[in-house]
Amino acid sequence: MIQKQHWAVFIDNQSNKQGLIQQLLAEDKPPRELEFLKGLNGALFSKLALDKFIEEEVRHDQKFLTNSTSQSLQSMSSGERKKALLNYLLERKPNYLILDNPFDNLDQDSLKKIKVVLANISNHIVIIQLISRSADLLPFVKNYSRLNLNDFVVIHDLSFIEPEKNKVFHRDIPQPLNQFIYSQEHLIRFKNVSVHYEGKAILKNINWNIRTGEFWELAGKNGSGKTTLLSMITGDNPKAYGQDLFLFGTQKGSGESVWDIKKNIGYFTPAMVDRFRGYHSLENMLISGLLDSIGLYVKPSQAQLRIAREWLVLLEMEGKKDSYFHDLSLGQQRLIMCVRAMIKHPILLILDEPTAGLDDASAALLVALVNKMAAESQTTIVFVSHRKEPDLKSHFVYQLELTPEGSVGKVIDNKKYIT
Repeated sequence: MIQKQHWAVFIDNQSNKQGLIQQLLAEDKPPRELEFLKGLNGALFSKLALDKFIEEEVRHDQKFLTNSTSQSLQSMSSGERKKALLNYLLERKPNYLILDNPFDNLDQDSLKKIKVVLANISNHIVIIQLISRSADLLPFVKNYSRLNLNDFVVIHDLSFIEPEKNKVFHRDIPQPLNQFIYSQEHLIRFKNVSVHYEGKAILKNINWNIRTGEFWELAGKNGSGKTTLLSMITGDNPKAYGQDLFLFGTQKGSGESVWDIKKNIGYFTPAMVDRFRGYHSLENMLISGLLDSIGLYVKPSQAQLRIAREWLVLLEMEGKKDSYFHDLSLGQQRLIMCVRAMIKHPILLILDEPTAGLDDASAALLVALVNKMAAESQTTIVFVSHRKEPDLKSHFVYQLELTPEGSVGKVIDNKKYIT
């Protein structure tokens, strides 16, 4: 059997990934090393492809990936969606498969299962792996390159793509304009909280106490209920009513409004970036975090301008204060959005999958920023991720574990990071 010529293309958040994908699928002058793909039938495994199928289901009620089940793509976990897409593509018997960061948003079990499938098909399908995180490299891939913007550069020594360590910010984080006052020990307290949807158990007897100044990581497999748990903390889930759940010192359902809850919280998830489609400068983006607005529609005060600029100095982006947010790289956008969520020094900061889709260098920089915010403020932080970020210095992990009766929670104590 002739060994297939599989390739890993290491990309960063400056790489013209879409341009390369277009070159390969349209046979439009691909890199010389990949010209052997000309005339072959290719398929794309990517988040963008999944999003298009989801849109077809939602807008036109057309099901392509889930014909064999009544479940919609939108209601599936990340692992289930990717499995459905991979099966759909393989049914079309492609000669080569472009994998665009296939392991983003996958738990370890889902990741292992997809890796087994990919290893099996690698005997008869060429794999082109576009990869942002070096730890995701498939072991059967033996040809390597880097995409420097548009340049396809062959590399022979993988030490060149090792992620940078020990990212450093050389200034202290800026102090808030107005300090939140919260004197109670517990911010959030779940006591035997359970959630069911249409007879399906999601969470079972959750007991979780979050105290002021703690740094938590929320972890669990795809479909384990992390999103449900967060929605109860943010006040967005009606299932919280009637439960033994205290949010910021008040029992849920005792007359508080959603705004009473949300005013204490800074929140960021990558999906929020889609809300900022206009021409927002970095300075205005950060000031809008002080005002809890999408965009800035009032003249900022001198104090607000000062605090925004102090944060930009910390990020070494002060020269970009008038640049547009949508012109930044993905990594820079994530840094700005994390700072926007933190700029008020909220009582609680929730970062939901902030490193998803980032390259190694950008992820390391964001993790370093979060560690710094945790160390230099009284803000309690909950960091949610499918991927274990090795340099994240959380004090505790709240691990959700699936059971037939719903997910149960377990506290893991990271003693080495508790001062």
